[in-house]
Formats: sequence, C-alpha cells, structure tokens
Amino acid sequence: MKKLILLFFVCTFYSAFSQEKFTISGYVKDAKNGESLIGVTVYKKNSQIGASTNEYGFYSLTLPKGTDTVVFSFIGYQSIFRVVNLTSNQTISVELPEEGKNLAEVVISAEKADANIKSMEMGVAKLDIQQIQKMPALLGEVDIIKSIQLLPGVTTVGEGASGFNVRGGNIDQNLVLMDEAPVYNSSHLFGFFSIFNPDAVKDVKLIKGGIPSQYGGRASSVLDIRMKEGNSKKLEVNGGIGTVFTRVSVEAPILKDKASFIIAGRRSYIDVLAKPFIAKRSPDLKDAKFYFYDLTAKFNWRINDKNTVFASGYFGRDVFGAGFKFNWGNSTATLRWNHIYNSKLFMNLTSFYSNYKYELGFGDEGSNQKFEWISNIINYSFKPDFTYYLNSKNTIRFGAQAILFTFKPGNAIITSQDGAKSDISLDKQYGVEYAAYFDNEQKLSTRFTLQYGLRWSFYNYIGKGNKYTYRDTIPNESKPLDKEEKIANGETIKMYNVPEPRLAVNYTINDKSSIKLGYNRMTQYLHIVSNTAASTPLDIYTPVTNNIKPLIADQITLGYFRNFKENMFESSAEIYYKDLQNQLDYVDNANLLLNRYLEADLVQGKGRAYGAELYLKKSKGKLNGWVSYTLSKTERQVRGISNDEWFLSKYDRTHNVNTVLIYDLNKRFSFSANFVFQTGTPATFPTAKVEVQGYVIPYNTENKRNNYRNTAYHRADIGITYNFKKNDRRRYKQTIVLSVYNVYNRRNAFSTYFRNNPDYPVNTEAVRYSVVGSFIPAITYNFKY
Repeated sequence: MKKLILLFFVCTFYSAFSQEKFTISGYVKDAKNGESLIGVTVYKKNSQIGASTNEYGFYSLTLPKGTDTVVFSFIGYQSIFRVVNLTSNQTISVELPEEGKNLAEVVISAEKADANIKSMEMGVAKLDIQQIQKMPALLGEVDIIKSIQLLPGVTTVGEGASGFNVRGGNIDQNLVLMDEAPVYNSSHLFGFFSIFNPDAVKDVKLIKGGIPSQYGGRASSVLDIRMKEGNSKKLEVNGGIGTVFTRVSVEAPILKDKASFIIAGRRSYIDVLAKPFIAKRSPDLKDAKFYFYDLTAKFNWRINDKNTVFASGYFGRDVFGAGFKFNWGNSTATLRWNHIYNSKLFMNLTSFYSNYKYELGFGDEGSNQKFEWISNIINYSFKPDFTYYLNSKNTIRFGAQAILFTFKPGNAIITSQDGAKSDISLDKQYGVEYAAYFDNEQKLSTRFTLQYGLRWSFYNYIGKGNKYTYRDTIPNESKPLDKEEKIANGETIKMYNVPEPRLAVNYTINDKSSIKLGYNRMTQYLHIVSNTAASTPLDIYTPVTNNIKPLIADQITLGYFRNFKENMFESSAEIYYKDLQNQLDYVDNANLLLNRYLEADLVQGKGRAYGAELYLKKSKGKLNGWVSYTLSKTERQVRGISNDEWFLSKYDRTHNVNTVLIYDLNKRFSFSANFVFQTGTPATFPTAKVEVQGYVIPYNTENKRNNYRNTAYHRADIGITYNFKKNDRRRYKQTIVLSVYNVYNRRNAFSTYFRNNPDYPVNTEAVRYSVVGSFIPAITYNFKY
C-alpha cells in the first residue's frame, strides 16, 4: 500500500511539473457597453484545455510553454482568436463584439452552445433578459419572478402569492440574492410583480440542485440575480410606459472604460388614474393610497488591472391605505472589491446590508384610538471569497462568511380613546451565522469531471432577550411554559453547527450527451411563520432558538442531458429526492399574531419531496422557447398532526406543464405565447357536518390535513412585440408590446371555503375564490436611447 501511495504522488508530481507551464488571465467584456461577460469559454484551439469567466468576467488558463492560439467564444458574440507566445505569465483582456445575425440565426442563449452538456451544473436554469422581455406578461410588464415560474420544478400557490416554490419548498427556502444581498420579499403588489427592474438586470440564474459550497442558508434553491454595471462607453437611457407603471434607467461612463454607473427607477400610477373615480363614488376613500416604487443604483470603478470596486443598492416600497396604513419593502446595499493577487488567485470581498420592513396601522381621524405595528429583519454580512486556478484541471474555491441577524417580530402599540398607550411589542431576537467552505472542480479525464466540497455552518442564538423553556405535552397541543430567563447582551442561548457536504459528477458520453449526479446538504437557520394558503407581506421570520431547530435538507439528483441538431435543441431529464429534517409546522388553531409564546404553538417534523423534470428547449432560429413537464410529490409527517401519517404539503403540485413559444416573424414583429397547467393545491376540507338549531357546522371527521385539492390551475397568455423601423437620423429605438394575460378567461381557484347557504342555512356550499377572474389586456411602450 505504501508503494502505491508513493507511486501516486510521484505520478502527480511528474504530470504537474514535467513540462514548464504559464498562465494567461484577464477580463472579458462586451465591446458595445463594457459590461463584463459571465460564462465566456476561453480555450486552446483544437484541444480540450479550457476555462470560463466567473461572475465578474475574470478567467485564468494555464498552458504549456510555447506558441498557441487561444479562442474566446460566447454565443451571440464574435469569437476572438489570439496567438500567444507563452514564455511567462500574461494578462490578456478582450472585448467581444456582438455577432451580426440574420433572423434565421437568432439565438436566445448567452453561453457556450454545449455548456449544458459539459458543465457541472444540474438543476440550473439561466434566463437571458432579452428572452424574458419577449415573453407575454401580466399587464404587459416584464417580470423576472413570473418568468422563473415557467421553469420545471418551479411553482406558485396562485395569483396574488408572493415569491415562488422550488421542488415543493416554501418561499423562505429560496435564497434570493440581488448583487449578493438577500431579499426577503421579492414581490410588489402582493405577488403580481417582482421587485427586480428588468432594465437593470444583467444575469438571472436559478440553482435547484447540486448547489455549490459558496451558497448556504436556505434549503431549496438559490436565485442569483446580477445587476448591470452601467455602460462604460456612452450614455444609454432605457424606459417604458405601461398600463400599471412607468420605468426609466440611465447608465453612463464617469471615466470611459474605467468607471460607470446605472440608476433605474419605477413607480406605479394606479392610484393617480383611479383617484378621480374613487373620490366621486366613495368620498371617504378620496385619500386612499395604493402604489409601489423602487430605485436601483450601481457604481463601479476599475482602479487598475488588479483592483475593481462595486457599490450597489436597492430601495423599494409598496404603500396601501384606505382608513388604515399598510406598507412594506426591502432595502439593500452591497460593497464589493475584486482583487487579482496573481494570474491564478482571484478574490472578491463582499459586505452587504439588507432590511425587510413592514408597517401596519389603524386609526380614525379625529380620534386618539389607533394601532401601530412595525416589524423587520436586518442583516449585516462580510464575505471574502477566493478562486485559485491551480492548473487546467483543478479550480479551487474557498472562503468564509459571517452574517449578523436582527429580528424585530413586532413593535406594536395600542392607543386608547383617552390617549393611554399599551405596549404589546415582542422582544427583538439576535443571531450570528458563520460559515467556511471549500470546493474543487477537478477534471479527472476528458469524460469525467468531479466537483466536491464542504461548507461548515455555525449559528449562535444570542441575547439580549428572554429564553423560554417549555415542557412537553400531548401531540398537537400548545406546550406549557416551564421557565423564562433574562439573557444578557451577546450571551449565547443556543449554538448549532452542521457540516454540509457537496458533490457533483459529470460523465460526458460524447459531444452531444452526458450524465450528471449531484448531492448537497443545505442548512437553514431561520423560518417563516405563516399558516395561510399563501405568503403575505405580514409574514414573520423567526430564527432558530433553543426550542426551534435548524431545517436540514439533503438532496440527491440524477440527470441525463442531450443536445440535437448541432445544439439547436437542448433536452434534459432529471430525477430528485429531497429529505428534510425539522420541518416547521403548527398545532391546530395556533396563535401566530404577536404571540410572546409563539414557540409553544410550533412543532417540527419530517418532510420529503421527490419527482422527475423533463425539459426541451429550442435556442436557435425564428421559433424558439421551451416545453417542460414536472411530476412530483411533497409530503410532511409531524407527530400529532394528521393521525401521525404522511400528509401532502400545501405546496404540492403533482403535475406541472409549462410551454413558452417565441416566434420572430421578421425584424419588426415578434409573437409569443405561454401555457401553464398545474394540479390544484392541497387543502383541508370537511368530511361531514352536524346540524345545531337549524345551522350546519362542517367538520373533518378523519382529522387529516390537506385531504382534498383545489381545482386544477391552467392559463394561456399571448403577446406581440412591434419594433419601430430604424432611422439613421434617430438615435433611439422604440417598441410597442401588446399582451393578453389569461386569454381564455379562466377563473382559477386560489382557495375554497365553505359556508351556509344564505337562503337555506341547513345547506352548505363550497365557494371558490379567484384572484384573477377575467382576461387582462395591456399595452406597453418601450424606448432605448
């Protein structure tokens, strides 16, 4: 055995140093606007030796000494061939010009044609912003989250629901990042629009499985959204005027090719248009408020060839009020520093601030009586991340992260008629999450590639605050309080640590097909507290405590990937199984609203989700788009609930079919259509009824949760995009987008409830509630200068 080990190290040393090698590195950018390009393939011509650019457009490629031709290749751009004489390490940065295309050559991807075959990524979906802009959307407004919901394995509980669900997970199980800062509510207007301004978005990436070790903190998925850096070549103005809101973005160089900025803003104007009608029909509502707005900004400065800094931020709010006050929104700020130590070592240092806050208030004018409630969750984080390009076969990524959490579940004050105040606020809660990670992508051969890593996370639940201890009781009953202790500032109440291994394997069968296997463990140290059918802006986040354990998800995924007709068609078939520990649930009739002893009503159990996802995508030609089908099941088992048996999660959708078609008729007209079919969401319905004094009371004799389903959800949308004819004297482009949402007027059930018939109280009836009850036409005018 010792001889074999010695032989292994000798062979490794010989292969690494038997031939003198040098490294070329640099950045790849768009020649038109100076934006860094993510995922550009950089390779030695006529060989299997290559690399790709990272999230900041940086690459590093090690080659043997001598003269070689290096190719920079990216779909949608002209390839650049550069002859290099490698006698030392070199810095080579390039700018790729856009490819002049005939209409028949149009592509909707921004990566290498066979990237889905050869990359380590599985359970990953990337959407190009130009593609998203052509898809029909609600009220004609391009929407990132709505577009993601058309991907396999992604669903929502219905129209008017915030966020999205991935492979049966709750919305809090998705790590939504905007320039690396987490966003806790990704929706405007109760889920009808997302907070991401499409004019400011550069890259959209959803990771459902095989999650790399640099990501953590959520159990189901990562939505990584990168914002534009700003045109470093010339002034550019984009905007649009739609049915619901107006948007505009301005980007320009501060120092050409050195520093630039982008500022993008949106504001809805439903309140402005509706105000005259409301004031006339309902004078009491003349001061009603219902609008949303957001502002996104980013600045970058390339100090020199080795140092670049970025500063970005977001602020947005939804404001509603008609005899009450209700508003919510996110605020984020991110500061990043890219530093190149040498041709093989790249660092990104990130610090961010994130704050999700909502306010609710009631009170009549002229009266002292009022109620005010403020809640928020604040994050501060520091994260150094390193990438070491050891050689052409090994890329090592390592780093660490610290996040400080401040939870304010409710600052609530009641004022009586005589002006007396009653403070029913809940204590703030604090926690610190630490993590260190390591990851290596290793090419074992031309066919086998292995990516393995480990993330080790720690969580410290700390004071200042109260520590509650509860006694055990019978299942599905609130736990009685045993004792309550005061904890000093910074003192540890409970600490957790969880190792999170990650593994991915790619076996490339040939240039057209591959098999991939992935495993990841994810740990989540916070939970959303909501027992409603859909998430609302009033949902509360709670940290893990001495009574609430972290959610741990282990997922294994196996996939087959195949391309056809020179990569014109991409297809994949993936199966997955996800096991969840410490899934949060609630006892029957739980009190979740401003409850100081909330933990007494919380229970934890097991969860599992498994399914298959089929995906076919056409990415070239006049007609492009995709079709996907997901067959899945999501269940929970909690002691004392549903007779201790497995029951369906409220996010379970057995069948999910999505179709997206985009047809470019010519340079002026583009047509698009979507179709969605989903099995109805589970719900708890009564199985019997009892009559009391002429009134009927329905009840569930089987004591089972989610024993029925709402009716199936299906919808079709259509859209037409018209590009105005270009004029040499006109420096701006114009488009008109016409769309119809829910074109065949389907009334999809958001929920179903039961009541006594008003005319015959002895009869009960089921009432289906629909959020969107008709088709919705829209028109949007877009411009680009």
